[in-house]
Amino acid sequence: MTFQEINERINALAAQKGAQGVSFKFAFPSGIIVVNSDGTVTNENVDADCTIAATEENFTALLTGDLNPMMAVMTGKVKISGDMSVAMKLQNLL
Repeated sequence: MTFQEINERINALAAQKGAQGVSFKFAFPSGIIVVNSDGTVTNENVDADCTIAATEENFTALLTGDLNPMMAVMTGKVKISGDMSVAMKLQNLL
């Protein structure tokens, strides 16, 4: 998926699943996507409770189930910073 396609998918998921009460930042080489605690989505680089950094290719593999989340983190394909308990809530959004 391209950054734009990922952005559209995250927007749709946030609208469908509603607010999670926490904020997530997805950092890609092509841009930033932030899901705010109220469920709104922005592309501004603002603070978030948890930041997930990955390439668009690796993030797409996570979404499609082709990449195991634990292995992705352990091998450095996905980097997580911030509150790790918030990262666990990411499963509810995706």
